[in-house]
Formats: sequence, C-alpha cells, structure tokens
Amino acid sequence: MIMLDGKRVSAERLQIIKNRLHDVEYKPHLVTVLVGSDPGSQIYVKMKHTTCEEVGIRSTRIDLPESTTTSSLLSVINDLNQDPQVNGILVQLPLPQHIETSVILSSVEPKKDIDGFNPLNQGLLISGNPGFIPCTPKGIMTLLKTYNINVSGLDAVVIGRSTDVGRPMSALLLLSDATVTICHSKTRNIEQKLMNADLIVSAVGKADFLKGSMIKEGTVVIDVGITRIEGKVHGDVEFDSVSKKAGALTPVPGGVGPMTILSLIENTLLASGLQSCIPV
Repeated sequence: MIMLDGKRVSAERLQIIKNRLHDVEYKPHLVTVLVGSDPGSQIYVKMKHTTCEEVGIRSTRIDLPESTTTSSLLSVINDLNQDPQVNGILVQLPLPQHIETSVILSSVEPKKDIDGFNPLNQGLLISGNPGFIPCTPKGIMTLLKTYNINVSGLDAVVIGRSTDVGRPMSALLLLSDATVTICHSKTRNIEQKLMNADLIVSAVGKADFLKGSMIKEGTVVIDVGITRIEGKVHGDVEFDSVSKKAGALTPVPGGVGPMTILSLIENTLLASGLQSCIPV
C-alpha cells in the first residue's frame, strides 16, 4: 500500500514557494476573518497564519465577536474588497448560526476569493473553466498527481455533497475524466457503490465510517474527515482494516490537512499575481 503523505508533499512545495518569494519585493497579503471562538476554527486559523509567516506571505487576522451580525460582517468584507493592499480574503467556516453564510460567501470579491466559495468561482469550476478552486479538493488533486495516480477512466465515489468539498471534488474528478458517483445521506445501496469504486473520497465527518469490508482490493482512498473524540483525531476511515486492502491511502492527520493549507497559499499567490499582473 502507498501512504499518500500530504505532510511531506506540502512541505516540499511550500519550500519552493518560500524560495520564490524570498526575492520578490511585493509580498502577497492574506486576511482571515474569524467570527466567534470555536476552538477548532481557532486552531485552523492559527495554522494558516503560521504557514503564511513561514513562506513569507503577509497575513492579517480579524477576530470578531460571536454577536456579530450579517450586516456588520458584510461591512468588514466590503472594506477588504475595496482595499488594494489585500490580495486574499478567507472567511473561516462555520459561521455562527445567526449569520447568513451564503450571503457572506457571495459578498467576497471573486478575485480575492481564495477559498473558491463565491458562486461565481463555483460556477466557473462546474463549467470547466476554474478560477479559484476550493482548497481541500485542489490539494487532493495535487496529492494524487504527485504520486502519479491517474484518475482518468477510474470509477470514483465521493461521499458527501458539501459545497466546500464534495461537489467541487466531484467536478475536479470529472474534469480529469473520472466517472463520478456522489453518495450522501439519502443514497441507497451505498455499500455496493463503494465496492465498485477504484477511488473513494470520504468527506462525511463520521469517525471510522469507511471500513475495509466496504472496499475492494487496490482502491485508492482519500480521507477528508476530521472528528475529535476525547482529544484524539479520527478520520472517516477505519485505518487498520482499510489499510490492509487499499492500494493507496491518506493518513489522518498528515494527509489531506496539510494539502489544504498548501492550496490556500497557492491560491493567495494566484490572487496576488492576477491583481498585480506580476507573476509570483
């Protein structure tokens, strides 16, 4: 079995970016917006800023109280949209329930939408002309390519239909000539679909959901899930049983997570280059 080491691949590519930015006078600028004090979100935002600092990207963190309204958050984003010194805007999800998430994501300037969640960027991806690609699916495709896993012609199953992972992941696989099935909570006979898959991307957020008995020998398995139980991180995949049958598998942690942050950095560079007309 091939262990798809996202931590290693990410580190290698981030070093290349660091070397490239070392001689660039204008440094790309990323701004994150975090509403509330969700512990998981706090950790993720900190990791993103740490990585920015390591590679030489400027980053600013805006923390807002839980009581922030949709209208006041829109005002903050509008200011960032208008600021020529800001290249990338990232609104950390999930937002508090009283905030209209779709309205917020739609308000981010598409050219600064490094998460790829604005409906324009989502539509460009579906149309086959992607602009900014959501970071997790983009990172997964980078990981597959790095390990020379050609998805063309494969039967791929994506478990989960979220707008940040499941749907864009399906679009990217389809654009790479895989035959794609999307499974979700209403899917019938999911075990049969999984057993026929050459490639499985699991993004359901249920610890140990995917077991070795549910896949065929040699399947490529990508584990997107992150669930914390008693302080320990679990993926969607029951690692011990799946690793005995999979042809390739991402670990949790150390698989998809680092590739997501890498893609965030790459999207920030892309945004900076498009806005300044200077390749970085």
